[in-house]
Amino acid sequence: MLRPSIAVRSVCDITPKMLQKMHVKGLLLDIDNTLTTHDNPEPAPGVEHWIARMRAAGIDLRIVSNNHPPRVEPFAQRLGIPCICDGKKPLSDGFSRATADMGLTKDDVCVVGDQLYTDILGANLFGCLSIFTQPIAPESWKKQTFIRVKRILEKPFLPKRYFGRDTNKE
Repeated sequence: MLRPSIAVRSVCDITPKMLQKMHVKGLLLDIDNTLTTHDNPEPAPGVEHWIARMRAAGIDLRIVSNNHPPRVEPFAQRLGIPCICDGKKPLSDGFSRATADMGLTKDDVCVVGDQLYTDILGANLFGCLSIFTQPIAPESWKKQTFIRVKRILEKPFLPKRYFGRDTNKE
């Protein structure tokens, strides 16, 4: 349940050709540490260009976040992507609503995110494909203690050669 379909370094490494091979028509995107750093109102470098490439290829995009509307809505509006706030990941509710909004089925979509216990587990419970991204920035111990603990718990479920480095030596 915690194994992604594939893993990439960055959301920007996902290509239309890759999605076409996977028969993906829509992406359900996480925000924090996937499209930008935590609480940052600006997308990470390259993300806006990547979104334009996805749109040009006909890939439908939705943001599904566990965060609240004051965080999610301005970010989504800036990128012109519809969003689901308070998505309740890993439960399927947010994914189901976003997929229905796109007029697609779970067989047509793929969840993209940086956390195994919310994004990837949620995708697997929903029954769709998933792409695990390396977090954009390491979390600070003071601000993100909970996420740091989750990262430690995720480690046994990641491939030994995760993103070209041995995760057991970190």
